[in-house]
Amino acid sequence: MKLVLATSNKGKVKEIKALCEEYEVIPYSELMEEFEIIEDADTFKGNALIKARAVFKALNDKNIVVMADDSGISVDVLEGAPGIYSARYAGAGASDKDNLQQLMNAIKNKGVKSSPAFYTAAIAIVTDNTERSVHGWMYGTALSERKGEGGFGYDPMFVPEGYDKTLGELPDEIKKKLSHRSKALSLAKKILKAL
Repeated sequence: MKLVLATSNKGKVKEIKALCEEYEVIPYSELMEEFEIIEDADTFKGNALIKARAVFKALNDKNIVVMADDSGISVDVLEGAPGIYSARYAGAGASDKDNLQQLMNAIKNKGVKSSPAFYTAAIAIVTDNTERSVHGWMYGTALSERKGEGGFGYDPMFVPEGYDKTLGELPDEIKKKLSHRSKALSLAKKILKAL
């Protein structure tokens, strides 16, 4: 089965490919010109569906399966921010580094070194005749300082529950087991099998 990803985020593509080895996983940008998708829903699920629908419609091929992921981090001390705005927390066009720095600064500005936090991943699957979505979560602590060079996004500042190292320090194998995206993908795979 050809699985088209409604993302061109290299980190996400790499992670999803590694977790879905039984499928031919292709970022949509390999099939067509990238285009802007306005993500204006107020939930991760809503935004994942917007992306999957937009790519499915643009490719105009009834035989493909499009999968989109919308994910982010919610920090307790920031009342759940950045949440659905995680990818653009430091503003439009911000890099992973900019977003990471912005979030560490926001936690520092609250006068604390860390805060309980969690990641959410919503995965939407769109085909010619169905739309489905699933969720996965990972709980832990967000730090006000960077530790480790691994991973992408907010990984260097997030310590998963039960560990004393950040996702930026932990090996990929452990991260793969814990990840909100891998939890959501294991549910998504059940839907893919049924298709």
